[in-house]
Amino acid sequence: MAKKKKKKKKSSARRNNNLVTLLMLILIVCGVWYLIQHADARSVFGNSHTSTLDHIEKAEMARTPAGTPEQLLLRTGYTASYNRQWKLPNWVCYELVRSELQGSASRSNRFVSDPDVEGTPADPRDYTRSGYDRGHMAPAADMKWSKQAMEESFLLSNICPQAPGLNRGRWKELEELVREWAQRDSALLIACGPIVSQTPKTIGRHRIAVPSRYFKVVAAPYASRPRGIAFLFDNNDEQPSLRALALPIDSVEKLTGIDFFYNLPDSIETPMESNLWIETWNLN
Repeated sequence: MAKKKKKKKKSSARRNNNLVTLLMLILIVCGVWYLIQHADARSVFGNSHTSTLDHIEKAEMARTPAGTPEQLLLRTGYTASYNRQWKLPNWVCYELVRSELQGSASRSNRFVSDPDVEGTPADPRDYTRSGYDRGHMAPAADMKWSKQAMEESFLLSNICPQAPGLNRGRWKELEELVREWAQRDSALLIACGPIVSQTPKTIGRHRIAVPSRYFKVVAAPYASRPRGIAFLFDNNDEQPSLRALALPIDSVEKLTGIDFFYNLPDSIETPMESNLWIETWNLN
């Protein structure tokens, strides 16, 4: 009988050890899961500005067509999908909220190469005597809420060659109008970028592609009736009115293959992108 008792004690101890081991494994798995979920964006994108989850879950994000060269650049005030072949962004997107319009960061006016991009970056001298302006995608005036955001808006990965009449005319007019809309609606989602032909003209020693057209899409998903609007511009000095350039966001998606604001629920995204309630945008 004594021997049987001894065996029973060993069996009980073995079960206890197995239970402890199982609990330890569960704790380790939970710890690894936590670290993955809270990993710094540097481990994924090589950039320390913000966390991966913060950007991927944001509603302003866009999805680039499959096969398009892309490097995601996560900045303080915007996200850029960079195309190393063009040395331009595929798109730049950001959220603009009313409180950010009150910032005091001064405009730097210092265009610089982006040290984070893959391949040879564009250089400010590529634009010298090219006949094209250095056109912001995410505007400097929308980034004055942060000194770092302001400085990053002058990285050449956020810049495209624009005809002077476009950059200083309708493009600037729309930037100012977007700020008025943000003041009215409290928060907007914005995406913009170039449309490049298969054999584009290039400028500078680094052969920066010159876009044939530009797009800008604006969404007000938090309005009482979510709405969106898009614009297409030819890259030249002569431009029709903004009202004449306006169209539904869906039209730009079909043209570019880019899926805008895909993180929004379909119940908001679908009507917002397919309808153009132009009278709600106060276009002259």
